[in-house]
Amino acid sequence: MAKEYKLSSQRLKELQDELDYLRTTREQEVIEEIKVARSFGDLSENSEYDEARDQQAKLYARIAEVEDILAHAIIIDDANEGTGHIGLGCTVVVRDLELDEEDTYTIVGSQEANPLKNRISDDSPFGRAMVGRSEGETVTVDAPAGQLKFLILSVKK
Repeated sequence: MAKEYKLSSQRLKELQDELDYLRTTREQEVIEEIKVARSFGDLSENSEYDEARDQQAKLYARIAEVEDILAHAIIIDDANEGTGHIGLGCTVVVRDLELDEEDTYTIVGSQEANPLKNRISDDSPFGRAMVGRSEGETVTVDAPAGQLKFLILSVKK
């Protein structure tokens, strides 16, 4: 069974735009780099040619990856908006009960996760612990560093 990728409509559009760029502009750039490298002569000792071919392989690998994501994408909709339960696309304000600090996180699919921007995957320990919970609940997260306790202060879609 193929892996399903949970995406927001914004991320879907970004991937479609990236795929269009890779298939048109970038592919032509790489083809031109290969042509120029071939003009340098003997291919067996031509580092420019080897580098251009490596770029081509990386390009085609990325195209295949994006195509796979798009083919198996599940778009996150706002069907559960207003339920008060945490789900994909929700922004959650929590208080770490041990450190007494507040943080804000957005729960997203794995393709959109970026912990440095507080965009947490629903597949992560924190995301799994939060999904389905509501404002006011205390949640225990089984993290690699041990158990962490959070109080959910607010949930917004």
